[in-house]
Amino acid sequence: MSDRHDTLVEVENLQVHFHLQEGIVRAVEDVSFAVKLGQTLGVIGESGSGKSVSAQAIMGILPMPPAQLKNGRITMYLPNNGMGMRSVVLTDLPTRGGEFRAIRGKEIGMIFQEPMTSFSPVHTIGNQIMESVLLHIPNITKKEARERAVEILGRVGISRPERRVDDYPHQFSGGMRQRAMIAMALACNPKLVIADEPTTALDVTIEAQILELLKDLQEEFGMAIMYISHDLAVVGGVADEIIVMYLGLVMEHASAEQLFENPRHPYTQALLRSIPTIDGTLERLATIQGAMPSPFTEHMGCPFFTRCDQRVPGACDVRRPPIVEVEPGHKVRCVLYE
Repeated sequence: MSDRHDTLVEVENLQVHFHLQEGIVRAVEDVSFAVKLGQTLGVIGESGSGKSVSAQAIMGILPMPPAQLKNGRITMYLPNNGMGMRSVVLTDLPTRGGEFRAIRGKEIGMIFQEPMTSFSPVHTIGNQIMESVLLHIPNITKKEARERAVEILGRVGISRPERRVDDYPHQFSGGMRQRAMIAMALACNPKLVIADEPTTALDVTIEAQILELLKDLQEEFGMAIMYISHDLAVVGGVADEIIVMYLGLVMEHASAEQLFENPRHPYTQALLRSIPTIDGTLERLATIQGAMPSPFTEHMGCPFFTRCDQRVPGACDVRRPPIVEVEPGHKVRCVLYE
């Protein structure tokens, strides 16, 4: 699927269902992508498109039950004691086993969407960062772990980190909590950081600071980032490659430049039209007609069919289109390009 020399994580044909009393939620139906070393992969889509569930599958934190990994393979490529690279199939490992726990937090860090609920309210910020450091870095003392926590808090822009390290989450503002969450994700120098809508609850000024911080830290540590968002404009400013998801499927996968210059899928085109601009004449904001179908519904054809302004009756609603490469590095799932 990809050049393994520059691939860090490879996801192939991922399928995750949630078995609930009301029925089966097909959260992820057929998702494949690769996160490359030192690069940023943007994942875009409406709420319910399967973005966060795909990230949780990589982290091994799917709530099982009711979640069930129906199909797919997730492989991570890690250094092999200075002797090349070794592949670890994450989907073959018990998610609560020692080998996966050694990878989660150490090799893969995650910045959660809402830091107020992600941090424990009864432990200090410093203790929660230290816990990760003590768990994943061998032969480190508590004093050294505390020094590491102070250092990383300072690195992410927390003023007076030697004092704030002993504060509780409620004593931090929203922007500072998000910075502390980034610090915890980076405490063990992971090779991949999954940022799950890290700026959703922040105002635009703080959002710009957080995005700039992530880019600076990526350059400093050489880590890869999987940036999940519902805001295509934000993702376009940070990502090297972008995948567009809709109801558990990858609809389009391209470099950021290709996607913005020549969007192929009608859903991507509609998302780009809905981005407000400050130049040109003042017009009514373009919206995508209709609403996302129920996640309990099983679709024979393209799930975007009912909302698509370029649909082909008798084709789009009959069978699911395969994903095809329309130009080097640019893939689309649409009957218009078969």
